[in-house]
Amino acid sequence: MSAVALSDVTRTLRLEKALMASMLSAVIFASYGKHWLDDVTHIATVGFLFVWLFAVIMWSAFAVVRHADNLAVRLGEPYGTLVLTLAVISIEIMMISAVMVTGADKPTLARDTMYAVIMIALNGMVGISLLLGGLRHREQQYNLQGANAFLAVIVPLAILGLVLPNYTRATADPSFSAGQSIFMITLSIGIYGVFLGIQTVRHRGDFLQPQLDLGTDPGTSGDEHGGLNLHSSTYHAVMLVLYLLPLVVLAEKLALPVDHGIAALGFPDALGGFLVAILILSPEALGGAKAALRNQLQRSINILLGSVLATISLTIPAVLIIGRVTGEHIVLGLTDKEIVMLMATLLVSILTFASGRTNVLQGAVHLLLFLAYVMLIFD
Repeated sequence: MSAVALSDVTRTLRLEKALMASMLSAVIFASYGKHWLDDVTHIATVGFLFVWLFAVIMWSAFAVVRHADNLAVRLGEPYGTLVLTLAVISIEIMMISAVMVTGADKPTLARDTMYAVIMIALNGMVGISLLLGGLRHREQQYNLQGANAFLAVIVPLAILGLVLPNYTRATADPSFSAGQSIFMITLSIGIYGVFLGIQTVRHRGDFLQPQLDLGTDPGTSGDEHGGLNLHSSTYHAVMLVLYLLPLVVLAEKLALPVDHGIAALGFPDALGGFLVAILILSPEALGGAKAALRNQLQRSINILLGSVLATISLTIPAVLIIGRVTGEHIVLGLTDKEIVMLMATLLVSILTFASGRTNVLQGAVHLLLFLAYVMLIFD
């Protein structure tokens, strides 16, 4: 091996230290984690394991965003953000499916996960991105047609999938009958396929950052991707998947010390799922915030609204199919207070993305709704 090739390998290994730490941690916890986490009497040990898992997951999240940024440069928008979105949502679906297949009786698992993703992404992640972007750039532009296209699909799918089951008469509880399940599976996959065709081919320009007006914030850099260490698209795509796969094991193991801490402190059970969902969505949250700070709000919208759309469109068919195959009962209908929060979130999102410009006010309103959602977890 030549000196130049050896230098490239050494530099790559040094740059991907987070991957080695993530995979090694996943192997260790898969082998010994059950033994360590079964004994929760030693608070110091549980605390150490929590810090270890949390640090590795966040380190991996930063690396995921780095490779997604590189893919965005290589593939162009909106393909770069689409790869990140589908990768993260695939991990989420695999986690839900794994719990269902093991036979754990959690009929509301998919519903609770989708609701948490909607609240975290549309309120928390959008709020932080708009607030940070507004503080740095005062006002930010995005492509109105692209944002409206996301919401035009998110709103009906969210209502049909998470609200309508409360009002159907085919079953005694907020779930779908066999015929209704087939309809929702076909509808969700079909409309998402149409949307992807619009986003990537027919109206791709609607999902690209519009040209900034002359005289905008002078702090905006003309080099949107300076400092990135570019390799081939295949390299970055493979590395993205390799970073995301260990997160399934790490996030699952992190849930055990989190659940123990929540039980010991008397907090509600829903808080555990909320914290794990935030960690799973952390690559997209970081990507959205970084894009907003770089005055690339359209990229932020593609990531955050895209994650919500992919979650609803792909999770509902996945869990309904697995439920039918395994005989697992699936409850999708939200509770009354969750419906109120969902409707408020959808309405505010429509108003936020209605003018082509945003500022700190919209970010503050979305964060207000996010705090209300967190408050209701403790209610």
